[in-house]
Amino acid sequence: MNKYTYLLILFLLPVFSLIAQTKAGGIVTDDTGATVPFANVVFANSTSGTTTNEVGEFYLQSDDNYDTLVFSFIGYKTKKIALKSRVNLNMDVKLEQEASSLDEVVIYRGKTSKKNNPAIDILKKVWANRRSNGVNAFDQYSYKEYEKLEFDLNTIDSAVVESRIFNGMEFIFDYADTNTVTGKTYLPMFINESVTQVYGDNKINEEKKVLLGNKNSGFNQNRNLIDFVKDIYDDYDIYKNYLKFFDKSFVSPISTTGIDTYNYVLSDSAYIDNKWCYNIVYYPRRENELTFKGDFWVNDTTWAVKNINLETTKDVNINWIKQVYIEQDFEVLNDSVFLIEKDFFMADFGINKKKTSQGVYAKRTMLYDEYEFNKERGSSFYNQPVYNPQSQAYNRSDEFWSENRLEQLNDDEEGIYVMLDSLTKTKAFNRLYDIATIAQSGYVEFDGWDYGPVYSTFGFNDVEGIRTRFGGRTYFGQNDPWRIEAYGAYGFKDHKFKYGVSAKVLLDYKMRLILSGGNRRDVEQLGTSLTNSTDVLGRSLASSSLLNVGDTDKLSSINLSVFSVQLEPVKNLTLRFGANYRILQPASEGFSLDYYVDDTRTITDSEINQTELSTIITWTPGRKTSGFGVERNVVNEEDFPTLFLNYSLGVKEVFNSDFDYKKLQFFYNQPLLIGGFGRSNISLEAGKTFDAVPLGLLSVVPGNQTYFSMYNSFPTLDFYEFVTDSYSAIHIDHNFNGRLFSRIPLLRELNLRELVGFRAVYGDISQASKDLDASGLPLVAPNNDPFYEYSLGIGNILKVMRFDVHFRGNYFDNPDARSLAFTIDFGFHF
Repeated sequence: MNKYTYLLILFLLPVFSLIAQTKAGGIVTDDTGATVPFANVVFANSTSGTTTNEVGEFYLQSDDNYDTLVFSFIGYKTKKIALKSRVNLNMDVKLEQEASSLDEVVIYRGKTSKKNNPAIDILKKVWANRRSNGVNAFDQYSYKEYEKLEFDLNTIDSAVVESRIFNGMEFIFDYADTNTVTGKTYLPMFINESVTQVYGDNKINEEKKVLLGNKNSGFNQNRNLIDFVKDIYDDYDIYKNYLKFFDKSFVSPISTTGIDTYNYVLSDSAYIDNKWCYNIVYYPRRENELTFKGDFWVNDTTWAVKNINLETTKDVNINWIKQVYIEQDFEVLNDSVFLIEKDFFMADFGINKKKTSQGVYAKRTMLYDEYEFNKERGSSFYNQPVYNPQSQAYNRSDEFWSENRLEQLNDDEEGIYVMLDSLTKTKAFNRLYDIATIAQSGYVEFDGWDYGPVYSTFGFNDVEGIRTRFGGRTYFGQNDPWRIEAYGAYGFKDHKFKYGVSAKVLLDYKMRLILSGGNRRDVEQLGTSLTNSTDVLGRSLASSSLLNVGDTDKLSSINLSVFSVQLEPVKNLTLRFGANYRILQPASEGFSLDYYVDDTRTITDSEINQTELSTIITWTPGRKTSGFGVERNVVNEEDFPTLFLNYSLGVKEVFNSDFDYKKLQFFYNQPLLIGGFGRSNISLEAGKTFDAVPLGLLSVVPGNQTYFSMYNSFPTLDFYEFVTDSYSAIHIDHNFNGRLFSRIPLLRELNLRELVGFRAVYGDISQASKDLDASGLPLVAPNNDPFYEYSLGIGNILKVMRFDVHFRGNYFDNPDARSLAFTIDFGFHF
């Protein structure tokens, strides 16, 4: 199962509810009828409470029995209301302004002042003392971490319960419950528990996590699912300027940047755990930004946060999520240092943000205990092994969990294991599982093999006409030590059969020693990437795109055979030694790869036979993978840098090879989250071929004559418009995540996102390579000035599409030069 498969399953199943012991909800207004946002609502004689939202609404629930609610806010009389039953919804609560305070107290509804504001004075003391709190106050640290993850279906009505989709699964409704934050009914669908020992050293900036145990409902052997669920929740620190999750950067209300983003109100003061604390309510200054609303309690001695609640506003610019709610509690160590004790995170996923729409809760509860400090272990202790399956951690006994849970499961949570273990054995659930798997991965699963990808079944190009493709792969499990893939394709215009086959086997798990090989005979658009691919079955979108700009009349026939040895001596550092043999011929009528074979330049050849040896080093620091088979899934795609170095050696006369040459290629990709300004991606490429080679072996600057986005290509360039044997290129793309549009009233409701891009390439081609060429194509390199183009785009159209307009910057005198290009792209993004 891949990244979003389980989410797709959950979106297909919506459900019903039972009643908790005490719950209340409604709206708070004042004596003029205006709503009172951010008022405090608590059960009497308890610490269980909430604040009203920006329109005065509230919902509160507890597993305990309470008979009174207390409402309070600065400038209003505190009001107590008796609860008539266990369920008290649609309450209409009116607060009365304090007569003695009418001339003195400012009721904060809009923007609050940054000057003479006691809440901001307290916040400044929090900033001054933040480095003295948490594990950062010590040289070394260790602690035990308990994590509980849960996925629940929410907002269930009778129509859903009676739906045919649940035939054979009716028993699941016996496990429904009510959410304590939103008041919606929900049904638990997945639970995962883990216990981890964490070690850290602030002096050498190293941290190590040792998984002691992991347990989940019905999917214990599916490590991909477990790792994906864990990766949904990034680590965050409320004292930093931004809290980063779902590929977004939210402004922390505790940060120094928060003062320009939030309004702050000093709301209350009280003893909490025998510590005098101040309560500060905060809410956003502007709409549609990545912000929260809520409140926090601050100790008056250490100026550390004792408790904080963060809740996204309803207009926050994030897809597929209605609400995010975070609550953190901190404990006091030696009357001075505050350490995190509990962290609760909940995201309410949904197709839209309507209250009545169905969706999925993703909840995480983190508990921390058994802290130890200043015990030095040495730098070698923190080395991470390449192979660490930790199989024993996934098969712990019930006794282990009884001893190591920092919080025991309640009766409902215990029941989830029983229900979900039964659910995964029903035909109805497995049918939905299969549908979601096909939709996400593109493969249809059979016993021991998969058919697909189904999305490549049909294609079109000028040589083949309509093209059909059928393929598959062996698949016995996610940790298979070997895998075979193959496909066959047929063109109805050229009436030719094409195929590809590859195999790989993992010989050593600890060093990840992999042998692989394959052969492909197909029609392909060469020159769609400056950096060589290592995938023998890889074929670019440009080779069979249904929609193109101009003539796509420069296709080639390729017969490629590859063999390689790959190993990973250090985590995320891969070495690959390979050899390949290729035969290249022109496939399009009128297209030529001809080159001269004699010094007098009178005899030509149209076929290139080439043997090449390569040594490739790839480093991906920070990459997280799932599984330990021959193929592993990356669970944090686009969240880590990539460095790639390839030295290739062309060897003449081995298998009738035509050329001797040396080639060096470098590639670097760096994703960047730039706080509240969005996300960037920067790529650098450079390469050089040190000897004369024909057109088919030169480095073609990748144009894009399709209407779809192609990675690191130049949309305003045609194929083969620029050809080089030495080059350097840069690609910069930035997504502002709606920061600008959120300030424009007519646009902010659409939640669109601003996109900008810049691409440039400089290159040259030697005279020796030009003299060798007999193709008839003009071999032009961008050697006078770097060629550049820039783009403006709009993303998040209908939540799944982006549209970019690309502008050519120079070289307008090139034949048939395009000054403008349009591309679209589709994807699932938060």
